[in-house]
Amino acid sequence: MTDVNKPPVVSRGEWLAAIDILRVREKAHTREGDAIAAARRRLPMTEVDPSSPLIGGKGHVPLIDVFEGRTQLFVSYHMWHDGHTAADQCEGCTFFTGQVRELSYLHQRDVTFAVFCQGPYEESDRYRRFMGWDMPWYSVPAESHERLVAGRHFGMKACYLRDGDRVYETYWTTGRGVEPMAPSYGILDMTVYGRQETWEDSPSGWPQPYETLGQQFRKDGRPTAQWARIAAGYDDDLHSGQPSTGTDTGSSGCCS
Repeated sequence: MTDVNKPPVVSRGEWLAAIDILRVREKAHTREGDAIAAARRRLPMTEVDPSSPLIGGKGHVPLIDVFEGRTQLFVSYHMWHDGHTAADQCEGCTFFTGQVRELSYLHQRDVTFAVFCQGPYEESDRYRRFMGWDMPWYSVPAESHERLVAGRHFGMKACYLRDGDRVYETYWTTGRGVEPMAPSYGILDMTVYGRQETWEDSPSGWPQPYETLGQQFRKDGRPTAQWARIAAGYDDDLHSGQPSTGTDTGSSGCCS
């Protein structure tokens, strides 16, 4: 980055004045986000079959059991390339899923977080363990695709509410709507060079090496986060081997 363009240098007073101007827009953006969240809380909901089967570490379980006794459930639907190597798995889902680690704050507010993977359980659970993730993990069998995904793009996020023995879907989103799962993007947005992706409105000469067709989540032929796992000695064989390093905390229990 030594040869890329940089912002102009001004006095501290001028710099603070420029930030004060921007801060007005940031505050307006925050308030608009609050208003959108308020509208989201007022959406209607639609009933979902609570018996929709899923496959977890203890075998087949109904959707209602995934709540782990809580009243709310946030599901990250993880895309899968069946039969492919770990290096060829979905880089976008790996990027977003891997940034959700501490679940106690969600549990404190009666929300369970779980990943519903598109792939077969044994194979995709090996991927979970290779990546060092300990969140609840389930596979969505074919019989539940229509009940839960209902023709939508699988790489989505959905929220559910349990009322006794009935389950309702309250919200779902996909595309850039899932960005709240990625604090890395929020951090990058505050830096001078941003995400360094080609779509961004940046000054001339700013580094923008990443296109947005998956390259932004990959490095040297793999989802970027996998390299740390390889360096730590984890086995990425999804089809016959088992991850050779790390602690398996289970994939269907409460991650408190």
